[in-house]
Amino acid sequence: MTMNSLDLPTQPSETRVVVAMSGGVDSSVVAALLKEEGYDVVGVTLQLYDHGAATHRTGACCAGQDIHDARKVAAKIDIPHYVLDYEDRFRTEVVDRFAEDYLAGRTPIPCVECNRSIKFRDLLGTARDLGAAVLATGHYLSSRMLPDGRRALYQAADESRDQSYFLYATTPAQLAMLRFPLGDRSKAETRILAARFGLSVADKPDSQDICFVPTGRYADVIEKLRPGASRPGKIIHVDGRVLGHHRGVMHFTVGQRKGLGVADGEPLYVLRLEAENAEVIVGPRAALEVDGIVLRDFNWLGDLAMEDWPREGLSVAVKVRSTRPPRSATLRPRGDLCIVELDTPEEGVAPGQACVIYESGSPGARLLGGGVIAGTNSSTCANLRERAMAS
Repeated sequence: MTMNSLDLPTQPSETRVVVAMSGGVDSSVVAALLKEEGYDVVGVTLQLYDHGAATHRTGACCAGQDIHDARKVAAKIDIPHYVLDYEDRFRTEVVDRFAEDYLAGRTPIPCVECNRSIKFRDLLGTARDLGAAVLATGHYLSSRMLPDGRRALYQAADESRDQSYFLYATTPAQLAMLRFPLGDRSKAETRILAARFGLSVADKPDSQDICFVPTGRYADVIEKLRPGASRPGKIIHVDGRVLGHHRGVMHFTVGQRKGLGVADGEPLYVLRLEAENAEVIVGPRAALEVDGIVLRDFNWLGDLAMEDWPREGLSVAVKVRSTRPPRSATLRPRGDLCIVELDTPEEGVAPGQACVIYESGSPGARLLGGGVIAGTNSSTCANLRERAMAS
């Protein structure tokens, strides 16, 4: 049987599709496209939080105004629409973990955890309960069927919009039911479609930053969630000199240069955060370079089982930030962890961020998995410490 646009062995008119509608232009266009193609479309919007300023801020998502926008779109294209209150589970699974990570000196990516535990676990369950064959979203990446019937994820055709980095934790079971209809389109094409469908969100700005941090000041949100939890401490040069003091490690992240409050005759960068001692370690830019990365909570989506990887390791491409180009590396399993050996050093690799694995460094590459950065190895930093001790 010839497969349709969602790779399903059924006719659109016989297929129910749940669309995760955030209230933005991308998911709205997905709903309209699938409705036009004849699918039985049901829109679902999650209410994740209700921070007063965030509900009215331009570019927010999953709050008051966005729910209203999703309802308007659903009415325009004549589909059923449900709003689910996931605020409690979002607070537990995403917001609380975000605060705990920052207080522990890590730099988390709450969007990854939201996709993993809220959208692609809980919402998938809701889609099944509604009798849906698939859950479609407005993310920019592609899902394709492999020869053996499994599905794999690939970077979006529009590299500047690619969101595969944030979906590395998706499981094979989830992939079987997920679809991303915008993976082969550009943002400009999506907005043109929104205008053609007459959607009120056609010119709506994209969401920015972390949705539940309305001001962009992470420390303010953490202080509200964990009042008094931040401890003052020392700012220490990598060579051991105490340069000053700080109000709490949650005000810093690895790679930060501005706002340190100390000077040393050369530009200083945050090299690492030692929350247990309330210490911020700073040094020259060269000391930011790392040669190796240790990953925890590793998720593997490749064809070759980890126990069958070559003895010399697996050659891959990796991204340590969503906006950075991929770097060639070698991947090695190490018990419950995974070791990434970079072919060339990378700067500003922060524990708590994600290191995402791709099949190659070329556009449209297959996503192979990834993990949370647990630690790094820096030969440059080690040499600086050794020279300081010897002097």
